[in-house]
Amino acid sequence: MIRDQLVEALRSALVALGVEPLPEVINIEQPARREHGDWSSNVALATAKKAGRNPRELAQQVADHLNADPPAHVEKVDIAGPGFVNFHLAPSWLHAVLATVVTEGAGGYARPDLGGGARVNVEFVSANPTGPLHPGHGRNACFGDSLARLLERTGHVVSREYYLNDRGVQMEAFGASLAARKAGASDEEMPENSYMGQYIKDWAAEMPDGVDPLEWGEARAIDDHRAVLSLLHIEFETWFSERSLVDSGAIEATLADLRAGGHVYDADGAVWLRTTDAGDDKDRVLVKSDGDFTYVLPDIAYHRDKLSRGFDRLVDVWGADHHGYVPRMRAALTFLGLDPDKFEVPLTQLVKLQRDGAEVKISKRTGDLVELRELIDEVGPDAARLTFLLQSVESEQVFDLAKVMAQGMENPVYYVQMAHARLHSIGRKAVEVGVERLPLADVDLGLLVHERELELLRVLAALPDAVALACRERAPHKITAWVRELAGAVHGFHHDCYVISDQTPAALTHARLWLVEAASVGLQIGLDLLGVSAPDHL
Repeated sequence: MIRDQLVEALRSALVALGVEPLPEVINIEQPARREHGDWSSNVALATAKKAGRNPRELAQQVADHLNADPPAHVEKVDIAGPGFVNFHLAPSWLHAVLATVVTEGAGGYARPDLGGGARVNVEFVSANPTGPLHPGHGRNACFGDSLARLLERTGHVVSREYYLNDRGVQMEAFGASLAARKAGASDEEMPENSYMGQYIKDWAAEMPDGVDPLEWGEARAIDDHRAVLSLLHIEFETWFSERSLVDSGAIEATLADLRAGGHVYDADGAVWLRTTDAGDDKDRVLVKSDGDFTYVLPDIAYHRDKLSRGFDRLVDVWGADHHGYVPRMRAALTFLGLDPDKFEVPLTQLVKLQRDGAEVKISKRTGDLVELRELIDEVGPDAARLTFLLQSVESEQVFDLAKVMAQGMENPVYYVQMAHARLHSIGRKAVEVGVERLPLADVDLGLLVHERELELLRVLAALPDAVALACRERAPHKITAWVRELAGAVHGFHHDCYVISDQTPAALTHARLWLVEAASVGLQIGLDLLGVSAPDHL
């Protein structure tokens, strides 16, 4: 990569200039302003003090040394500010990027190895099996799956897991609600704390006579979750039952080990975890006075189980309301002698769904429920996924149905997919007029010097770094931003650069056809990371 070549050139220049000590890391990045070059480094600023040099003078010496024998693709090196070294490159470096993209293809380009084969468990959605998924679950699902895709692309071995909270008071209320509706109960006759959604009536009508309402209802909910998530191209390797922890004795074993370590105590008829030892504002109940577990103890046993399966990292995608729960879980893992640094939790903020300018409330209990399935049916799975991934999950999101369904360039989903469709339309046009693209080795990529062409290649060049950054920061929305930037470059190229035309020389047509291929590869990679299809036409 050009970055590695420039870093090595800077290191060689420092050696030649007798600079000591040499920096362990030389940083280089693309500046925000084009007049500052294609790449810029603060190496003189970072090195000068220890080397006893003036940073601006050192930067000038480095620039002079490099200009005397420029590295490949470098037209000139200059300095700016207090000592930045700026590289101005010939378009040939971008032509090399094009060759790399089309040679490596969608399967090989932009695959930085950050994981080295590390095994990662990504647990997300994990909704109680007490009813259909709603749009809030959809945001969590799309984020979790795209994060898993980023991890896979960057050298991690990923397992997607769905944790089923299939025991406890809510499950009992769900079973009782189904039984009551099956028996013909009116709203007024429903048990206290019942689930009142229309889906309870619908599912009760489906439920065969003589079955256990709770057992049948749980299976019905899980099947519904699987089917809806499948519409979003999301599949899980593991569906883990909380009830299985009870049956296996794992919960009691975990409690016993915590007690043996002196981390639990008995008070007021309950069993408590000493989370104040880890900075919590109060200790937390593990077993209530009636002998039932709180949700905390099974969760501790569950995370212990996941680590026992050999995962190098656990990534749990939770709702923002679990913020205070994260340090408690880290404390519990520490108490059990496990590494809390293997456990991380991206938190997702709420989704506000709007229809006709009014917010739609989401609640399984009250019956005021918009199902995720309904949203997908209305806007389509691609629009749903990309919309959920437009912004950081750390901020609240307004999902405006009217805007998402609009078929125009102001709609980001349409804008991106139209870019891919336009690229394929160029390929179809070539076939129609009998133009067969020459082999890459026989094409003069040096003809690609139009600013629209170079901008397209600059965006493609940034993809490996964008993938690495999105993975490190657990930020799939950065891929969405990159895809939108590439789509904008495609639309600009499509508008200003004719590929197949009487006015376009044949040699330039072939070079541009390879540029179209490279842009298509880039969009395929980006959209796949987002779980969005890349249609050939709209």
